[in-house]
Amino acid sequence: MSAIQPLKLLLSEIDRSLQVLGRIEQYYDQYTQAMDRVHPTRENAIVVAEILVNYYTCLETAFLRISQQFENNLDRDRWHNELLDRMLLEVEGTRPQVLSEAAHGALRELMRFRHFKRYYLEFDYDWDRLQFLQRKLAAARACVREDLALFQAQVRAAAEE
Repeated sequence: MSAIQPLKLLLSEIDRSLQVLGRIEQYYDQYTQAMDRVHPTRENAIVVAEILVNYYTCLETAFLRISQQFENNLDRDRWHNELLDRMLLEVEGTRPQVLSEAAHGALRELMRFRHFKRYYLEFDYDWDRLQFLQRKLAAARACVREDLALFQAQVRAAAEE
């Protein structure tokens, strides 16, 4: 297998993650447009919380694939935090930066929420917090796709050299 094959596979995996992300975003848009924003229900909160978690998890999966391809050395105890932080770094001679500061900051909040949700066993979410997280989702959506497209273009260019 040539050295380019693993990079092509990685790029395909990122494309697949972006397709899934697109379906998550589409469902989120449809769902939030249809719900009563003035008087959201408990069910609305549960669905919005799940979408926020799925959005981040989809991206984290792509980040993990990137990490496995290029550095594959994460601390077992804090790998979620470390993985997201590493996506901010350009690893000279190894890989380009994956995320901008703007995307990283927004995604950090979604990651924190996912961790919280994993251990929060109630169904009553704080709507102020969910609205804050929805703004973070909007901020992430504004730049994540562009960040990943730039990363993919740089990986393609490096593979062709």
